Amino acid sequence: MKRGPGKDHRWILVTGLSGAGKTTALKVLEDEGYFPIDNLPTALLSSLTKLLKKSKRHFPKVVLGMDAREKGFLTHYEQVLRTLHEAGVKPRIFYLECRPEVLIRRYSESRRPHPMAKAGGLARAIAEETRQLAPLKEKADLVFDTSSMSIHLLKQAIRVELRGKGKKPRLLVRLVSFGFKHGLPSEADIVLDVRCFENPYFVPRLKRLDGRSPAVQRFVLGQKSAQGFLKQTLKLLKTLLPLYEKEGKSQLTVAFGCTGGRHRSVAIAEAVKKGLKDRRWESRIEHRDAGRG
Repeated sequence: MKRGPGKDHRWILVTGLSGAGKTTALKVLEDEGYFPIDNLPTALLSSLTKLLKKSKRHFPKVVLGMDAREKGFLTHYEQVLRTLHEAGVKPRIFYLECRPEVLIRRYSESRRPHPMAKAGGLARAIAEETRQLAPLKEKADLVFDTSSMSIHLLKQAIRVELRGKGKKPRLLVRLVSFGFKHGLPSEADIVLDVRCFENPYFVPRLKRLDGRSPAVQRFVLGQKSAQGFLKQTLKLLKTLLPLYEKEGKSQLTVAFGCTGGRHRSVAIAEAVKKGLKDRRWESRIEHRDAGRG
């Protein structure tokens, strides 16, 4: 469906059938900079809009997740929309649906109860929820049928709608240097050990410097083995990054570790950042342990 006229793109209401992927949609929108509020009681909506409207600077974009988990929503969603409009908010409505047989399989696999299961079994609950939400579906700006979508395809579909079909989201590549003696970074997707290179720590004039120093960088990157490592690492990343983008990943953390996290890992991470000049990716660098003794 096309976007409705006069919509406030800073607000999105995510709704639809239970089990159709609304939680995934909320996570994607959060990654895109929206402030997520899930399963809000309808009675609190008026107070919430007043609070957030006063705090535009802090919450410029908001996504509301509302569905059958809030008992009053199915019967009062017209009032929900009216409350939003009275507050000057005209949200875009993202509606997620799925074929009944697929929803039944998903609930069977997750073993979670349907919020309307008391209506007389799973199939009947899905049918009743579909019936009650039908008028809201007609009001939706976008309808996503997730019956044949994986989580990754749903992420891609939402991002395409947000950014436009001609614009692809940029993958954020976080480059983290660390010291093994201080522990692995828990958020790392890829960890590369650079302790195999000669250590500047044992060179008196370099010991007190860190890997951001030109002298330390010349020492580390001047090693033939380090040059080969850097070349192969950049080749690997430039092969993997498009695949992670295709999968729908929004952020990849690559960690480089040496003994203390002060010299070799820092110098290598800095060199990798310089090598990732492709504008398709946004790269950020963090030296977790460079300041430690």
